[in-house]
Amino acid sequence: MNENENDWLFVKKRTAADGAVYVSADHTRYRRTGGPDLQAEAAFQRRIADLGYPVPHVLEEGISDDGHYYVVEESLGDHTLHDRAVAALDGRRDLPDDVVDTAAQVAARLLRAQAAHLLKPTPGTLRQWLEGAGFTHNVFHENPDLDNTRTHAALDHALRCLGTVPLAAGHLDYGLPNVLPAGVIDWQHHGLVPLGYDVLPALDIIAFKGGNKGYTASPDQRRRYLAVLDDASWNATGQPVSQNLGAYLLVKALFFLALMRPTDPSRTDKHLKWQYRRHLFTKGLEQYEHTGTVDTARFPRLEEFAAGHSAGDHP
Repeated sequence: MNENENDWLFVKKRTAADGAVYVSADHTRYRRTGGPDLQAEAAFQRRIADLGYPVPHVLEEGISDDGHYYVVEESLGDHTLHDRAVAALDGRRDLPDDVVDTAAQVAARLLRAQAAHLLKPTPGTLRQWLEGAGFTHNVFHENPDLDNTRTHAALDHALRCLGTVPLAAGHLDYGLPNVLPAGVIDWQHHGLVPLGYDVLPALDIIAFKGGNKGYTASPDQRRRYLAVLDDASWNATGQPVSQNLGAYLLVKALFFLALMRPTDPSRTDKHLKWQYRRHLFTKGLEQYEHTGTVDTARFPRLEEFAAGHSAGDHP
C-alpha cells in the first residue's frame, strides 16, 4: 500500500477472523487487514453503500507489503451506541433515552434502505437464513438434547410465519456495539435476512448477555423503539414489522447459544455461561410455543441464574 504504516494506530484484533483494525492518526479512516472473508465483506459493503445503506464507504483496498489484503474505509465515528451507553452508566441500568432514540433513528434508516431493495422469499432461502443466523449445526452438535421434535416444530412454525416476509441484504450480527449515529459497521456476517431481522431485536438481545453489558432496555424503551420501526415499515411497505419479533428472537436464542459449550472442564465460569444460555433458549422456546413471541424482560440475569444454579434450582 502507498501509505506509511506509521500513520496507523492499532485498535484491536478482528473478532472471529484473522487480521487487525487500525485507525488513522486523525481518526478519519479505519484500515482492516484480513483474507478472503474481508475481501468479500468489502465487496458487499460497496454494493450496499450504492443501495443507500448507512455504511462506511470503502476508500481503498489492495495487498500490503506483507502479502495480506487490506481495506481502508471512512470513519463513522469513534464511539458506538454501546460505548455511549456504558459511558452514561451512573448507578442506574436503563439505557439513556437519547441512546434509544438514536438507535431507533439509525435502525429506521437501515430498514428503509433494505425495504427499497427487497427480494421474494422462498422456502430454501428462509431455511438457509435460519441455519446460518442460528448456527443450528453448531448448536445441535454442542447440545444434542435440543435437537428434538419440540425445537424443530417451533422453528418450522417460525418459518411458516415468515413465509411471506421479503428478504433483503442484511448484517446478521446487528446490535448497539455495531451502531454509530452515522451508520452501521462490521458487516462480516452479511447475508440475506427477512426484513426486520437485523433491527427489530437490537434492544431485546441485550438480555442474552445476562447483565454483563451493564445496561438494559426498559419495556417502555423497547416499545418506543419498535414503534419507530413499525412506522418506517408502514411507510415503506404498507406492513408493520414488529409482528415478526417473536420468530426473530427464537432464532437469536439459538445464535447466542452457539459456540458456548466449553472444552475445558475446569472453566466453571464458561460452563455456567453455557448453562445460562441453554436456560434462556428453553425459556424463549416455551414462551414462543405459548404466545408466539419472546419476552426477554422475563429472562433472569446471569447472577440470578448463578444463584439458582448453586442452590440446585436449575440443571
